[in-house]
Amino acid sequence: MYQPFIVSALVFLLTVCSTITFAQKDTDKPNIIFIFADDLGWGDLSCYGNNRIKTPALDKLASEGTLFTQFYVAGSVCSPSRAGIMTGQYPARNRIFGHFTTQEGVNERRGMPDYLDSGLPMLTDLLKETGYTTAHFGKWHLGTVTPSEYGVDVFRTDNHTNIKNSDPVDIWSPEARPHCTQDILNDALEFIKQAKGQPFYANVWLSDVHATLNPSEEQLKEVRKFKPRMDVPFYGVEQVYYAALLEMDHQIGIFLDELDSMGVAENTLIIFSSDNGPEDYQISNAAHSGVGSAGPFRGRKRSIYEGGIRVPFILRWPGSIPASKVNDASVINGVDFLPTICRIVEVELPNALAADGEDMSDVWLGADRNRTQPLFWEWRFKVFGHVLNRPPQLAVRDGDWKLLMNPDRSRVELYNIPKDPSELNNLADQESEIVNRLSRMLLEWNATLPESPVDEVAGQNTYPWPE
Repeated sequence: MYQPFIVSALVFLLTVCSTITFAQKDTDKPNIIFIFADDLGWGDLSCYGNNRIKTPALDKLASEGTLFTQFYVAGSVCSPSRAGIMTGQYPARNRIFGHFTTQEGVNERRGMPDYLDSGLPMLTDLLKETGYTTAHFGKWHLGTVTPSEYGVDVFRTDNHTNIKNSDPVDIWSPEARPHCTQDILNDALEFIKQAKGQPFYANVWLSDVHATLNPSEEQLKEVRKFKPRMDVPFYGVEQVYYAALLEMDHQIGIFLDELDSMGVAENTLIIFSSDNGPEDYQISNAAHSGVGSAGPFRGRKRSIYEGGIRVPFILRWPGSIPASKVNDASVINGVDFLPTICRIVEVELPNALAADGEDMSDVWLGADRNRTQPLFWEWRFKVFGHVLNRPPQLAVRDGDWKLLMNPDRSRVELYNIPKDPSELNNLADQESEIVNRLSRMLLEWNATLPESPVDEVAGQNTYPWPE
């Protein structure tokens, strides 16, 4: 008697469920979007204390999620930090000592391959194997191998694309720079519209605010009010940088609003960060714009002082990540991405994976705790800019302490980072036990890294090819 009504009701419910915009079959697994800015400093966003400009979109993202103040990338330039994200390993383990270049013979002279080893387990590989559709849009900078070799299903980068009737996205030409962030985010939105019913992971890797910048006249109108700063040698440099930064924030805001309107945001983990600290105006291609802020920290891009490796980190996942929270306690690194994301989406790590990162999923989801493993960095080339930004070659962070030194034990520097974030009060002479413990740890780690040859053209400890 009631069977036709029940069948009709079921049909109606199924129809309604099927029309809910982009609802997922497996609601336990979130979509993941990783927005990676380029050369953005820790202190560039107003939610990180910048009082020169307002970045409302990213400030709103932080208010809806958690902002971390002690996040580090695995390298002080582009390719190493990106490799650390993808592999969960310190980049030097895979001979990624600096950025990949297409200049003939330069990678070889530095003891580097021409691309990240695609035979390594990758974050995108692991997610794809568990049912995620994986994508990559924007900057690549992991070498000459196409993203498909790393478990990426859909991609449009500055070098590669497998999207029908599309060319690689132009993010570097003067004509493209005013709208490069918009182009990358639009590609990501088109992908998301096609990803109905299946969880997705998307790298959305921007080229802003990497030099050479070329904001439009309309974008520059927003920053004409800035008067010259005493510490900036060329008038207009700050205007160029902030015009590009404000446009990046504006386009991210549009992108996030689109996710809301599509019904995607509620079950999507948004990650926002930067690949390294801000560029220096003494680098030729950044002479017009290299005034990004490292906040209170010493060092800029290429430096393994805090300003070169400590960057913004914001997470939002409604209902799973606390809103309006600032985590000052937990130290996190880019090498933690692979084990952390895999734990969140319940992907079992392969036995062969030699990850250096730590599962920090409880911290991402709201816990305040210290990490259990130390963190290591190395930079074996020249650091440009002010002499105060030029560190020793190696660094380790363990608890509150950070030790820097050269492999020959010269230039030993010890800092209590929470008390001395600017790394100006060297306590090495006062804390011999801590120095001995950390130096032993650091040198043992360094002994596991491959060596690189002396560059016969430029000499040892130089880096004449700006990224």
